[in-house]
Amino acid sequence: MGAIKVPTNFNIELEFEVPEFFKRLLALVIDMIVQYFYIRIALEIYKSIATADDPIGGIGLTLFLPVMLYHLILEVTLNGQSIGKKVMGLRVVDEMGGKPSISQFLIRWLLRVSDLWIVVLLILVFSLLAGGNSEQLFIVLLGLAFLTTDIVLVVASPKGQRIGDLLAKTIIISVRTRGNIEETVFQEVADNYVPSFHQIMQLSDKDINAIKSILETARKKGDYNMAEAAAAKIKSHLKIESDMPAFDFLDVLLKDYNYLSTK
Repeated sequence: MGAIKVPTNFNIELEFEVPEFFKRLLALVIDMIVQYFYIRIALEIYKSIATADDPIGGIGLTLFLPVMLYHLILEVTLNGQSIGKKVMGLRVVDEMGGKPSISQFLIRWLLRVSDLWIVVLLILVFSLLAGGNSEQLFIVLLGLAFLTTDIVLVVASPKGQRIGDLLAKTIIISVRTRGNIEETVFQEVADNYVPSFHQIMQLSDKDINAIKSILETARKKGDYNMAEAAAAKIKSHLKIESDMPAFDFLDVLLKDYNYLSTK
Protein backbone atom coordinates (compact mmCIF):
# COMPACT_ATOMS: atom_id res chain seq x y z
CA MET A 1 0.00 0.00 0.00
CA GLY A 2 1.43 3.38 -1.04
CA ALA A 3 1.24 6.66 0.79
CA ILE A 4 0.80 10.24 -0.28
CA LYS A 5 1.54 13.45 1.54
CA VAL A 6 -0.87 16.34 1.18
CA PRO A 7 -0.15 19.89 2.37
CA THR A 8 -2.50 21.75 4.69
CA ASN A 9 -3.02 25.48 4.97
CA PHE A 10 -0.79 25.40 8.06
CA ASN A 11 2.37 24.27 6.20
CA ILE A 12 2.10 20.80 7.73
CA GLU A 13 1.99 17.71 5.54
CA LEU A 14 -0.43 14.93 6.41
CA GLU A 15 0.29 11.40 5.24
CA PHE A 16 -2.55 9.27 3.87
CA GLU A 17 -2.52 5.67 2.71
CA VAL A 18 -3.55 5.05 -0.89
CA PRO A 19 -5.71 1.90 -0.96
CA GLU A 20 -4.78 -1.01 -3.18
CA PHE A 21 -6.73 -1.32 -6.41
CA PHE A 22 -8.43 -4.54 -5.30
CA LYS A 23 -9.94 -2.75 -2.28
CA ARG A 24 -11.48 -0.10 -4.51
CA LEU A 25 -12.73 -2.81 -6.83
CA LEU A 26 -14.29 -4.77 -3.94
CA ALA A 27 -15.92 -1.57 -2.64
CA LEU A 28 -17.42 -1.01 -6.09
CA VAL A 29 -18.66 -4.61 -6.25
CA ILE A 30 -20.31 -4.27 -2.83
CA ASP A 31 -22.02 -1.06 -3.91
CA MET A 32 -23.23 -2.69 -7.11
CA ILE A 33 -24.63 -5.65 -5.15
CA VAL A 34 -26.53 -3.25 -2.89
CA GLN A 35 -27.86 -1.42 -5.95
CA TYR A 36 -28.76 -4.72 -7.63
CA PHE A 37 -30.92 -5.88 -4.73
CA TYR A 38 -32.57 -2.48 -4.53
CA ILE A 39 -33.37 -2.67 -8.25
CA ARG A 40 -34.89 -6.13 -7.79
CA ILE A 41 -37.13 -4.82 -5.02
CA ALA A 42 -37.99 -1.68 -7.00
CA LEU A 43 -38.89 -3.79 -10.04
CA GLU A 44 -41.31 -5.88 -7.99
CA ILE A 45 -42.93 -2.72 -6.65
CA TYR A 46 -43.04 -1.28 -10.17
CA LYS A 47 -44.69 -4.41 -11.56
CA SER A 48 -47.37 -4.34 -8.88
CA ILE A 49 -48.13 -0.71 -9.66
CA ALA A 50 -48.05 -1.33 -13.41
CA THR A 51 -51.06 -3.61 -13.15
CA ALA A 52 -53.22 -0.67 -12.08
CA ASP A 53 -54.67 1.97 -14.38
CA ASP A 54 -52.76 4.82 -12.75
CA PRO A 55 -49.94 6.48 -14.71
CA ILE A 56 -46.60 5.07 -13.56
CA GLY A 57 -44.00 7.14 -15.37
CA GLY A 58 -43.33 9.45 -12.44
CA ILE A 59 -43.59 6.62 -9.93
CA GLY A 60 -41.12 4.50 -11.88
CA LEU A 61 -38.65 7.36 -12.03
CA THR A 62 -39.05 7.95 -8.30
CA LEU A 63 -38.40 4.28 -7.56
CA PHE A 64 -35.18 4.19 -9.59
CA LEU A 65 -33.90 7.64 -8.60
CA PRO A 66 -32.13 6.32 -5.46
CA VAL A 67 -29.97 4.09 -7.69
CA MET A 68 -28.96 7.04 -9.85
CA LEU A 69 -28.17 9.19 -6.80
CA TYR A 70 -26.73 6.36 -4.68
CA HIS A 71 -23.10 7.48 -4.57
CA LEU A 72 -23.86 11.21 -4.39
CA ILE A 73 -26.30 10.92 -1.46
CA LEU A 74 -24.21 8.46 0.56
CA GLU A 75 -20.87 10.20 0.05
CA VAL A 76 -22.37 13.55 1.07
CA THR A 77 -24.22 12.20 4.12
CA LEU A 78 -21.62 9.62 5.24
CA ASN A 79 -18.59 11.90 5.04
CA GLY A 80 -17.15 10.57 1.79
CA GLN A 81 -18.19 6.95 2.14
CA SER A 82 -20.65 4.69 0.36
CA ILE A 83 -21.61 1.32 1.85
CA GLY A 84 -18.86 -0.39 -0.12
CA LYS A 85 -16.24 2.18 0.91
CA LYS A 86 -17.30 1.92 4.55
CA VAL A 87 -16.95 -1.87 4.52
CA MET A 88 -13.51 -1.65 2.87
CA GLY A 89 -12.32 1.24 5.04
CA LEU A 90 -12.09 3.84 2.25
CA ARG A 91 -13.09 7.48 2.16
CA VAL A 92 -13.18 10.34 -0.34
CA VAL A 93 -11.31 13.47 0.76
CA ASP A 94 -10.21 16.59 -1.07
CA GLU A 95 -6.60 17.06 -2.12
CA MET A 96 -5.93 19.06 1.06
CA GLY A 97 -7.04 16.13 3.21
CA GLY A 98 -10.33 17.72 4.30
CA LYS A 99 -13.96 16.94 3.61
CA PRO A 100 -14.88 17.64 -0.04
CA SER A 101 -17.46 20.30 -0.81
CA ILE A 102 -20.89 19.50 -2.24
CA SER A 103 -19.68 20.68 -5.66
CA GLN A 104 -16.73 18.26 -5.52
CA PHE A 105 -19.02 15.36 -4.65
CA LEU A 106 -21.31 16.44 -7.48
CA ILE A 107 -18.47 16.49 -10.03
CA ARG A 108 -17.37 13.00 -8.92
CA TRP A 109 -20.93 11.75 -9.29
CA LEU A 110 -21.46 13.30 -12.72
CA LEU A 111 -18.25 11.67 -13.95
CA ARG A 112 -18.78 8.20 -12.53
CA VAL A 113 -18.13 6.81 -16.00
CA SER A 114 -16.81 3.48 -14.71
CA ASP A 115 -19.97 2.57 -12.79
CA LEU A 116 -22.25 3.81 -15.54
CA TRP A 117 -20.40 2.10 -18.36
CA ILE A 118 -20.26 -1.24 -16.54
CA VAL A 119 -24.07 -1.31 -16.49
CA VAL A 120 -24.41 0.05 -20.03
CA LEU A 121 -21.85 -2.41 -21.39
CA LEU A 122 -23.56 -5.40 -19.82
CA ILE A 123 -26.86 -4.35 -21.39
CA LEU A 124 -25.30 -3.71 -24.81
CA VAL A 125 -23.21 -6.89 -24.83
CA PHE A 126 -26.32 -8.97 -24.25
CA SER A 127 -28.04 -6.94 -26.95
CA LEU A 128 -25.19 -7.56 -29.39
CA LEU A 129 -25.25 -11.29 -28.67
CA ALA A 130 -28.94 -11.19 -29.55
CA GLY A 131 -28.10 -9.54 -32.89
CA GLY A 132 -27.25 -5.89 -32.32
CA ASN A 133 -26.23 -3.27 -34.85
CA SER A 134 -23.03 -1.35 -35.59
CA GLU A 135 -24.11 1.62 -33.46
CA GLN A 136 -24.32 -0.60 -30.38
CA LEU A 137 -20.89 -2.03 -31.18
CA PHE A 138 -19.47 1.51 -31.37
CA ILE A 139 -20.97 2.37 -27.97
CA VAL A 140 -19.50 -0.81 -26.47
CA LEU A 141 -16.04 0.09 -27.80
CA LEU A 142 -16.43 3.66 -26.51
CA GLY A 143 -17.44 2.32 -23.11
CA LEU A 144 -14.43 0.02 -23.01
CA ALA A 145 -12.21 3.00 -23.80
CA PHE A 146 -13.66 4.95 -20.86
CA LEU A 147 -13.28 1.98 -18.52
CA THR A 148 -9.71 1.36 -19.64
CA THR A 149 -8.85 5.04 -19.13
CA ASP A 150 -10.26 5.03 -15.60
CA ILE A 151 -8.47 1.80 -14.66
CA VAL A 152 -5.13 3.01 -16.07
CA LEU A 153 -5.46 6.32 -14.21
CA VAL A 154 -6.30 4.63 -10.89
CA VAL A 155 -3.42 2.15 -11.19
CA ALA A 156 -0.80 4.49 -12.65
CA SER A 157 -1.44 7.87 -11.00
CA PRO A 158 0.41 8.54 -7.71
CA LYS A 159 -2.83 9.43 -5.94
CA GLY A 160 -4.95 6.73 -7.56
CA GLN A 161 -7.29 9.29 -9.13
CA ARG A 162 -9.76 8.44 -11.87
CA ILE A 163 -11.24 11.03 -14.29
CA GLY A 164 -13.86 12.23 -11.81
CA ASP A 165 -11.30 12.58 -9.02
CA LEU A 166 -8.90 14.55 -11.19
CA LEU A 167 -11.54 17.11 -12.15
CA ALA A 168 -13.11 17.25 -8.68
CA LYS A 169 -9.67 17.43 -7.03
CA THR A 170 -10.45 14.57 -4.68
CA ILE A 171 -8.62 11.40 -3.65
CA ILE A 172 -9.66 8.12 -2.07
CA ILE A 173 -7.73 7.19 1.05
CA SER A 174 -7.61 4.19 3.34
CA VAL A 175 -8.93 4.88 6.82
CA ARG A 176 -9.23 2.89 10.02
CA THR A 177 -12.77 3.36 11.22
CA ARG A 178 -13.22 3.55 14.97
CA GLY A 179 -16.53 3.93 16.66
CA ASN A 180 -15.24 6.38 19.24
CA ILE A 181 -13.78 8.85 16.75
CA GLU A 182 -16.01 11.46 15.13
CA GLU A 183 -15.89 11.31 11.34
CA THR A 184 -16.63 15.01 10.88
CA VAL A 185 -15.59 18.24 12.60
CA PHE A 186 -18.93 18.36 14.35
CA GLN A 187 -19.17 17.22 17.96
CA GLU A 188 -21.52 17.63 20.87
CA VAL A 189 -20.99 20.82 22.87
CA ALA A 190 -22.96 21.69 26.01
CA ASP A 191 -25.49 24.51 25.75
CA ASN A 192 -23.76 26.36 28.58
CA TYR A 193 -20.35 26.07 26.91
CA VAL A 194 -18.36 29.31 26.90
CA PRO A 195 -16.07 29.70 23.84
CA SER A 196 -12.55 30.93 24.45
CA PHE A 197 -11.42 31.97 20.99
CA HIS A 198 -14.05 33.70 18.86
CA GLN A 199 -11.36 34.32 16.23
CA ILE A 200 -11.80 30.71 15.08
CA MET A 201 -14.75 31.84 12.95
CA GLN A 202 -12.30 33.69 10.70
CA LEU A 203 -11.12 30.33 9.33
CA SER A 204 -12.74 28.47 6.46
CA ASP A 205 -14.36 25.03 6.60
CA LYS A 206 -11.28 23.58 4.89
CA ASP A 207 -9.08 25.09 7.63
CA ILE A 208 -11.26 23.53 10.34
CA ASN A 209 -11.07 20.14 8.63
CA ALA A 210 -7.30 20.52 8.40
CA ILE A 211 -7.07 21.31 12.12
CA LYS A 212 -9.06 18.19 12.98
CA SER A 213 -6.96 16.03 10.65
CA ILE A 214 -3.72 17.39 12.13
CA LEU A 215 -4.98 16.85 15.69
CA GLU A 216 -6.05 13.25 15.02
CA THR A 217 -2.81 12.44 13.16
CA ALA A 218 -0.65 13.99 15.87
CA ARG A 219 -2.52 12.08 18.59
CA LYS A 220 -2.29 8.79 16.70
CA LYS A 221 1.47 9.18 16.19
CA GLY A 222 2.12 10.83 19.55
CA ASP A 223 3.71 13.69 17.61
CA TYR A 224 3.57 16.71 19.92
CA ASN A 225 5.76 18.75 17.56
CA MET A 226 3.16 18.48 14.79
CA ALA A 227 0.41 19.73 17.14
CA GLU A 228 2.67 22.49 18.46
CA ALA A 229 3.55 23.66 14.93
CA ALA A 230 -0.15 23.82 13.98
CA ALA A 231 -1.04 25.63 17.20
CA ALA A 232 1.73 28.19 16.67
CA LYS A 233 0.63 28.82 13.07
CA ILE A 234 -2.99 29.34 14.13
CA LYS A 235 -2.06 31.63 17.01
CA SER A 236 0.03 33.77 14.69
CA HIS A 237 -2.65 33.91 11.99
CA LEU A 238 -5.53 34.69 14.36
CA LYS A 239 -3.43 36.82 16.73
CA ILE A 240 -4.23 34.63 19.74
CA GLU A 241 -2.15 34.65 22.90
CA SER A 242 -2.43 31.47 24.94
CA ASP A 243 -0.15 29.27 27.04
CA MET A 244 -2.50 26.31 26.68
CA PRO A 245 -0.78 23.02 25.68
CA ALA A 246 -1.00 22.36 21.93
CA PHE A 247 -3.37 19.39 22.08
CA ASP A 248 -5.71 21.17 24.50
CA PHE A 249 -5.57 24.37 22.42
CA LEU A 250 -6.57 22.57 19.22
CA ASP A 251 -9.33 20.73 21.07
CA VAL A 252 -10.73 24.00 22.39
CA LEU A 253 -10.60 25.56 18.92
CA LEU A 254 -12.74 22.74 17.50
CA LYS A 255 -15.22 23.02 20.37
CA ASP A 256 -15.39 26.79 19.93
CA TYR A 257 -16.08 26.34 16.23
CA ASN A 258 -18.82 23.80 16.87
CA TYR A 259 -20.50 26.05 19.42
CA LEU A 260 -20.20 29.32 17.48
CA SER A 261 -21.15 27.84 14.10
CA THR A 262 -24.52 26.67 15.45
CA LYS A 263 -25.45 29.95 17.14
